[in-house]
Amino acid sequence: MTEWLHHLSILPILAPLAVAAALVPINERERTLKGSIGIVSTFVVFIVAMILMRLAAAGEDSLPGSGVYQPGNWPAPFGIVLVVDRLSALMLCLTSGLALAAQVYSMARWHTAGHHFHSLIQLLLAGLNGAFLTGDLFNLFVFFEMMLAASYGLLLHGSGPLRVKAGLHYIAINLAASSLFLIGVSLIYGTTGTLNMADLATKLPALTPESRMLVETGAALLGIAFLVKAGMWPLGFWLPTAYAAATPPAAAIFAILTKVGIYVILRLHLLVFGAAAGASAGFGQSWLLAGGVATIAFGAIGVLASQAMGRLAGYSVLVSSGTLLAAIGLGREEMLAGALFYLVSSTLTIAAFFLLIELVERGRDAAADVLAVTMEAYGDFDEDEEEEEAGVAIPRTMAVLGLCFSLCAVLLSGLPPLSGFVAKFALLQGLFGMPAADPARALSAADWTYVTLIILSGLAAMIAMNRIGIRTFWASIEGTIPRVVIIEITPVLVLLAACLFLSFHPAPAMRYMQETVGDLLTPGLYKERVLSAPRAGDR
Repeated sequence: MTEWLHHLSILPILAPLAVAAALVPINERERTLKGSIGIVSTFVVFIVAMILMRLAAAGEDSLPGSGVYQPGNWPAPFGIVLVVDRLSALMLCLTSGLALAAQVYSMARWHTAGHHFHSLIQLLLAGLNGAFLTGDLFNLFVFFEMMLAASYGLLLHGSGPLRVKAGLHYIAINLAASSLFLIGVSLIYGTTGTLNMADLATKLPALTPESRMLVETGAALLGIAFLVKAGMWPLGFWLPTAYAAATPPAAAIFAILTKVGIYVILRLHLLVFGAAAGASAGFGQSWLLAGGVATIAFGAIGVLASQAMGRLAGYSVLVSSGTLLAAIGLGREEMLAGALFYLVSSTLTIAAFFLLIELVERGRDAAADVLAVTMEAYGDFDEDEEEEEAGVAIPRTMAVLGLCFSLCAVLLSGLPPLSGFVAKFALLQGLFGMPAADPARALSAADWTYVTLIILSGLAAMIAMNRIGIRTFWASIEGTIPRVVIIEITPVLVLLAACLFLSFHPAPAMRYMQETVGDLLTPGLYKERVLSAPRAGDR
């Protein structure tokens, strides 16, 4: 591999950091210039992520340095390492794609609502990419804090009492989670003498029972911190209000933040607490299952009760997180490929829905909505009133918005033939396929509970989206036609087009997910790659 290709692994972190610093001194009157620079930077990161994903799909031998990058040229576990594999490359592509859509959308108006919007997006992107690439827990904490610091500013972007109130709650809760993160990391390091994930996975089976208890205590504290970010019930009570209060581009990129917690839990669960962990194998798995199931139920009830689209989207995030956490907690390896497919599909869908909400609500009259609900409840319609015309032409803007809303409704509900259905079908196929392959592994009560909640959560989403869609597009009272520019609707269409591609060409994506799961289920290869990677001068 050429030398420049070897440094691609760190570019998704360095490029956004450098651009964020460069944008700060530029006058806020030059927001278009700042936005253009930010979009170019994010597009470059997206291209790099696609290259890394393509190399990872071809096998670890195709990756520069077998996917292990040593920024200080010190081998693990003594130096910092960045690790590119199929899972981290997938998350890099998803993150940079959402960031690009959010930035393009913001150029219409939202980047003018406050200061340093594009710098904050770049810092958030650097933190997210670093969290997905790092191979040790301390740098995971560093990137985690960088991501959170940027998200504080983005949540408060645009000011207003609702955003300030939700932002203060969000900051307080995440600061508490960060404290638990730091305490957990300290316990693990004090006991094992390492924070490198691969080295920790190697040392864990040989620990004494007393040391193992301390490590598991530290891991439990880390888990709480990650589950706060993932939105697991009852730790995610803050999420619907905070996400609904954020500006549309901020809320769209926030759709990936809960997946950071999911990613870390999945990585540590299979690498450190996998089958080779001895007495610690499967640590915390039952808690993931119970919390995931409770989160699906809580999110589905919230979706059904939501009258505002922003809160409906926020509760949909909880349903997505709960579905993934419960899938991990069930411990069924056959479900993991479907879970990763669901992660991608649900994240793209929710991000598109957050961007779409503000466009749709521009043409809504709050007083008319209240009147519509009252008339719906009491049947206060004049049935004898004659229609003045047989039909009314639908404006093109409302037709496009209605089509996008319908696609979001089908995707969130998990109805065929779109990718939401494909993802849930893959999850359930992995679950129901096991007894057929091995009659001794019959489905448990927990499995049936998961299946029931998956179906009911989709039904709740369908009912809620139909109810809001009817009031908005079908029976709205003298609503005005919203003014939507191309730069706003294009990101929504692109995100939904990605979901449509996954819907009608799922085989390549599912094949990649299955190969990713194969990597995760062979942690010995990961440990060997990281711990035996040579220094740059020794290659």
